[in-house]
Amino acid sequence: MLSKKTQYAFRALAHLALNYGKDPVRISTIALKEKIPLKFLENILVELKNVDLLESKKGKGGGYSLKISPKKINLATVIRVINGPIALLPCVSLNFYEKCTDCDEETCGIRKMMIIARDSTLKVLEKKTLNDIIIAKD
Repeated sequence: MLSKKTQYAFRALAHLALNYGKDPVRISTIALKEKIPLKFLENILVELKNVDLLESKKGKGGGYSLKISPKKINLATVIRVINGPIALLPCVSLNFYEKCTDCDEETCGIRKMMIIARDSTLKVLEKKTLNDIIIAKD
């Protein structure tokens, strides 16, 4: 399940995607239009800026904007930055792998099914982008 934080991140990014190539958007505008608590949004945008998805400009006419095209930001990347692993178990995660201490990974049927679920989920999330979110809004 996506955390509320990840849902807010997608809403903020979709708002910025609609303004891609235009002037930066003030954080207060995003918070108001997308109904995201301002303090929560500040933290989310800083995280996204720290991984080079966003850029910010201070002062008059300042705000946030996407650093790269919304067509190039896939949903899996955003989920990993904000939410962490996409996989349902740490032993099947591609980027956040942790060995299970209480089972044999070679014979674990649960693990084998969760790998299938992970692969299916990634197949969609790595192909879909922020641009797909804004197209779906219409």
